[in-house]
Parts: sequence; structure tokens; C-alpha cells
Amino acid sequence: MESSNLSKYRNDVENFKLRYERAKIYYYNQKGKMDQLIEQKTSLETQLKKALDNIDILEKVRLLLQKVSEFAREQSRVQIESLVTHCLQYIFDSNIEFKIEINEVRGRPEAEFYVVSNFGGTQIKTKPQDARGGGVIDIISLAIRIAMLECSNLEIKGPIILDEPAKHVSDDYITQVAEFLRQTTQMFQRQVIMVTHNRHLSEMSDRWYRVEMADGVSIVIGDES
Repeated sequence: MESSNLSKYRNDVENFKLRYERAKIYYYNQKGKMDQLIEQKTSLETQLKKALDNIDILEKVRLLLQKVSEFAREQSRVQIESLVTHCLQYIFDSNIEFKIEINEVRGRPEAEFYVVSNFGGTQIKTKPQDARGGGVIDIISLAIRIAMLECSNLEIKGPIILDEPAKHVSDDYITQVAEFLRQTTQMFQRQVIMVTHNRHLSEMSDRWYRVEMADGVSIVIGDES
């Protein structure tokens, strides 16, 4: 009887040891998984913090670039307005100004051009096409081309090439147009090459060439200067 109890006791001990070993193995397996998950959690938290820091930095960079872009746009607006206004006032009269209004449309800046005239203290703002006929549009177009060329950060070299500039400007103002182009060449150190049918512009140039058609053949006649 005692032998039977002893044998049973030993079997219980062995079973207990076996269950203990299994439990220990299971514990260490689970602990290993938990340690791995904790390590992954720590790594993910580090990555999340870096991502949040990067988002913060990128947002600050975006705001900085936006401010720089707005500043550069405002500087360009002021420069172009000034040059075009001086051009209009030189050619026509001192009561006319060129204005650019920049507005955000669907998240993008869009510019509208206006001509502001002053008549007896009353300001009248109109679109260029509605202001004093086509001559004003010609001069604005000419001045904007020169302004954009000079305000560009690309440092574009070479001459200014014009095709029929000021073709709608009346003879009353064409002399001022020619003088403006002459001052442009001196101020910006650029040669102006233009194609024109206007006799006043061609005669006031430093050198001109006339192209005539004879029997289907183009004949170039140059000045003698």
C-alpha cells in the first residue's frame, strides 16, 4: 500500500515537473513575444515622433516658402507696376497709372491688370482694353515684356526683339515711343531689334533696313549710316 502511494506520489511529482517545464517554456515564449512587441512599439513610437517632427518642419518650410513666394510676387508686382506706369506716363500723360491686383482663385494666385486714370481728382479704373483704345494696350504689352525680362531671375541675355510694336499708337505719341525704346537700350544695355511698318520708328532707329518685293523677290535696302 505504501509502495502504491509512493509510486502515485512520484507520478504526481513528475507530472507537476512536466507541467512546470511546459509552463516555463510557454512563459518564456510569451515573454519573448512581449519583449519583441515592446521593442516594436518603442521603434514605432520613435518613427512616429520623427514623422511628426518632419511634418512640423515641412509645415514650417511650406509657410516659409509661401511667405517668400508672396514677398517675391509682391516685389515683382511693384517693379512691373512702376515700369509700366512710367512708360505710360512718358508716352501719354502723367494722369495714368498701371495697377496689378493679385487674388487667390481656387488656391492659385491670378493677376488682373488695370489702368487708373485721374480726371480732376476722380479716379477711373478700367481694364486695359477699355482704356483709350488699342494704343494703350500696345504700350502696356511692350512695357510688360521689358519689365518681365528685366525682373526675371533667369538673367536672360540678348536683344529685345519686337514685331510691330505700338502699331495702334497714333502719330501724336509715336515719337515718345521711339524715345522710350532708345532709353530702354541705354538703361538696360540691350539692343532692340524690331520689325515695323511705322516710318517714324524706323527713321528714329540707329540703323534700319527696308525690305521691298520686286517680281516675287525680296530686296533689302539698308540705310547709309
